[in-house]
Amino acid sequence: MDKRLLEILVCPVTKAPLEWHAERQELWCRASRLAYPVRDGVPVMLEDEARTLSDEELQQ
Repeated sequence: MDKRLLEILVCPVTKAPLEWHAERQELWCRASRLAYPVRDGVPVMLEDEARTLSDEELQQ
């Protein structure tokens, strides 16, 4: 994930910053508890496409 892109992307729900998780190819928002997929290098920033983060994942 390009660091410059990561600096400007925010969660569409909360406008909070995102964390890149390369092993899962996801952008995480701890504030909304959502993980947005990155497909073929393109972040899919749609709430309907995001999955909910578990309590265990949020403790990482």
